[in-house]
Amino acid sequence: MENFENNNSISSTDNKFVQSILEKLHIELRKVIVEQDELIKYSLISLISGGHVLLEGVPGLAKTLMVRVLAKTLSLDFKRIQFTPDLMPADITGTKVFNMQTREFELKKGSVFTNFLLADEINRTPPKTQAGLLEAMAEGTVSLDGEMIKLPSPYMVFATQNPLEYDGTYPLPEALVDRFLMKVIIDYPSIEAEKKVLKRHHEGFSSIDLDNCGLQVVCGADDILKCRSEVLKVRVDDAIMDYIVNIVAATRKNPVIEIGSSPRGTISLLSCSKACASYNGRDYVIPEDVKNMTIPTLRHRITLKPEVELEGIKTDEVLKDILSQVKVPR
Repeated sequence: MENFENNNSISSTDNKFVQSILEKLHIELRKVIVEQDELIKYSLISLISGGHVLLEGVPGLAKTLMVRVLAKTLSLDFKRIQFTPDLMPADITGTKVFNMQTREFELKKGSVFTNFLLADEINRTPPKTQAGLLEAMAEGTVSLDGEMIKLPSPYMVFATQNPLEYDGTYPLPEALVDRFLMKVIIDYPSIEAEKKVLKRHHEGFSSIDLDNCGLQVVCGADDILKCRSEVLKVRVDDAIMDYIVNIVAATRKNPVIEIGSSPRGTISLLSCSKACASYNGRDYVIPEDVKNMTIPTLRHRITLKPEVELEGIKTDEVLKDILSQVKVPR
């Protein structure tokens, strides 16, 4: 087997620091979140990658709670926007208002000015308003009246959406969807997990009052930014690079896919694979990291042909089939 550990060294990585931060965050999230292992894992990987996350699932699956707990344990600013059909772009980004006393226009900041933004039920508002997030997610800035205003750092958007089969939902614009590093699908908890949730609430747990949950602040903004800089140093062999490119290229040639992933998907898969390596305690990427990240990173970047969707075939199934066909580096 090829030794991926010793190839293409960029610089030494302080992976123990990243591991320590992630372990502490895991402990704190576990005090409140029950069973949602994938939700926690992918959220933390996106956090140290510097990307945004699209969370899909029916209401009541702890999506909002997870983001609130994460912000609290990092002691970072958190804001939530409830997306509704009458929401306007200015409600998200803010606007400039005229101050009668100073006779000048002043910035009235919108909810987008924060570290963690929860865009709740983002697909319940029309595309024009959804697009109000596009610049903030892509550039980390907001443009108002010709002035470009920088957002706080780190800045991360968690957007929740109901399944499209729900009444009153709007499909997200492709340009906005492509800005999410990952799309995480959340399912119902197991019977055992739901019973544990029930017992916690019976014993007095309240998701509204997180101050009484024993949560500890484990790090701050500088620590997260350092984690991101360490992830950038994770080593990637040329064979792994080829593997990533071949997977994404296969989405453009597959007969059941109408629109394959863009090069941004290739870059995102690389970023997620490096963060996954750090998450697993390594400073180098192996094929398993790429495999683990392919579905959450690419599932929202491809479009199946209409006749295929009518047959009930899902995007995840197609991506699994692609993974089974693309040659794995050894």
